Amino acid sequence: MTSDTDTTASPAAPDGVSRTRLIVLRVIYALIALGLALFVWPAFLARLPAPAHYHGIVMTMLAAFSILCALGIRYPLQMLPLLLWELLWKTMWLLLVALPRWMAGTMDAATMQSAIDCATVVLVLAAMPWGHVLRNYVRKPPERASPGAAAAAEARG
Repeated sequence: MTSDTDTTASPAAPDGVSRTRLIVLRVIYALIALGLALFVWPAFLARLPAPAHYHGIVMTMLAAFSILCALGIRYPLQMLPLLLWELLWKTMWLLLVALPRWMAGTMDAATMQSAIDCATVVLVLAAMPWGHVLRNYVRKPPERASPGAAAAAEARG
């Protein structure tokens, strides 16, 4: 795993993330978009116009996620919140659902398959430009409304 500020392998972009890291991020976005296009979209479209309620919600969210990941190929840093969301939900599911079932010996085949699918999150973990994430999502001061926006909001009520 290379550092997102490592400029010896490839010159860094102005935001401090190396070209190599940007390429890796683009590959991650492409893999997600392609995987969902191959496995989710056909199943989703086959059940239209009336998928089961919960299944329809999940499939629609995954389809939308695939479209946003395709956008991440072009704008890998701007779309990082998508990968952070992916990292967070899969890690939470593995720790809070799969691990307790595995430890209790109650993991069924469907849960095992989901755990294997979610374990691919290690690729996102390795690709994430953690220095950029810390600079832009942890240490960066919060955005504040401009004085004009605050006055307009107050006037509305």
